Parts: sequence; structure tokens; C-alpha cells
Amino acid sequence: MILREWNKKLVNNMIEITSINNPLVKEIKTLYRKKGRIKNKAFIIEGIKMIEEAIDNSYPVKNIVYTDQFLKTKDGENFFERIKDLDNTIYVPNNIFKEISDTENPQGILGIAKLEYENLNEMYKKERPFLLFLDEVQDPGNMGTIIRTADAFNADGIIITEGCVDPYNPKVVRATMGSIFRVPLYYISDGIHELKNLKDMNIRVYSTALTGSIPIYETDFQKGFVLIIGNESNGVRKEIFSLSDKLIKIPMPGKAESLNAGVAASIIMYEVMKQRS
Repeated sequence: MILREWNKKLVNNMIEITSINNPLVKEIKTLYRKKGRIKNKAFIIEGIKMIEEAIDNSYPVKNIVYTDQFLKTKDGENFFERIKDLDNTIYVPNNIFKEISDTENPQGILGIAKLEYENLNEMYKKERPFLLFLDEVQDPGNMGTIIRTADAFNADGIIITEGCVDPYNPKVVRATMGSIFRVPLYYISDGIHELKNLKDMNIRVYSTALTGSIPIYETDFQKGFVLIIGNESNGVRKEIFSLSDKLIKIPMPGKAESLNAGVAASIIMYEVMKQRS
């Protein structure tokens, strides 16, 4: 199928689809499920802004699917001049596009991008890495916020563990506002093993905790470290928490008992940026 032919060069080969039963339409729809994304090593990016972000960051986009609705817009008039070297463009009528879109008011254009996690060994070469370790973070909004904030404050990457929401879920991708094309994402199945590797390389492991912890502004973020962000309801798992070198906290003089995982991660990343700048 076309989605798997990443190396085939078919410049400006426009495909027209007029039937909802077309096998390619069915295959595109599988990308809204994690199994489909893994099988095809691809994910969907919808809307002109997200597609332009991918192209501007040299992220591999294989296919563009578009409609007359998009071509009639101001963006549509000039867009295809920018993608002359793209392998395939796929034209579909508006009624078919609605079937493969995940948004209430589709813009009439989506892209199919290559799904590929970064190699964690490359991160180990950094002198003082600034990393996030997500332990069963399951809310798409939180995942998107964390990726976007990591981009804003120049984190070196995010380690995604088994049990987390898929960062290539369409809701997460939209929430990142394009940052997913700039922040290195690393997937690991054995979080405990990887944290031990990090510790062996003198990379500190920090976890948040309400008791027995020090304020983030008294924490040394100058050296290489990994910050663990836990599950929205249950926090960091005990076996992960036990590997922490230091417990840190965000001082909260108000009455709220805790912060949203995405917000807490953002506040800590801001403190890291302040110290490192």
C-alpha cells in the first residue's frame, strides 16, 4: 500500500479517489488507531498550519490529502507550489474527506507523516541532558501540553514509557501545535531499566513529592537530569519513584492540593530554563 512505500519516488503523482470503499481510504482511517499507526509507521496531521510546520522542520510527510474546499482558500492557492517534491498528492471529494477527518470543521487538507521514534543512544552523547520521563501519562491534553512546553523551554527530549497515551494520537498531535516535529521523542518498554542506565551515566533522577522534598528554586538543574512526570490520578509508580535521587516540589501557598500534570511539568521546565539561561 502507498502508506508503506516511503522510499518510492513518484514526484507530483496525483491520485484521485472517488469511492468511500477505496482501499486507501480504509487504510488512512486505520491511522486513527494506535495499532494502525504502528503497522503503517505513519500518523495523521490535519490542517494547513500543522502540515506547514512539518514541512518547515523537514519532517517526512509522505502524502497530502486535499479537497476542492481547500483549493478555493487563500492558503490553497499557493500551497502546492511549496510541495512540488512531495511523492504523492491525493484528491478526494468533500464527502469522503469528512469520513477520514477527525475534526468537526475540517479544513479540507491533511497529511500522512512518518512515525519514527528517536534513538535514545544519541541522547546519551549530550553533555548535560535535560529530559522528561513520562510514567503512564494518559491524558492527551497533558501529553500535548508537555511536548509543546518542552519545545518552548528547549528540553532535549521526552522519554515515553509503556502505559502512556500515544503521542501520535491525533488529539495529542493537535495539542502540540507543531512542537511534535521539533521535540525528540524516545519510546521505551522497560522504564526501570532505562532509569538505571541514566543513573549509571551520572544523570540525576528527580521526582515531585509533597513531603520530604525541596522547592524547585533550590534544586540544581545545571547538571544533566531527568524529570519524572507521573500518572494524572496515581502519580509516579512506586518502583519508578524509588529510583529518584532527589524529591522536588512546587511551593503552593494557595489551597489547591495538587496541580495538573501538564501544568506542573511546565512550571518546572520554566525554572530549568531560568537557571540554565
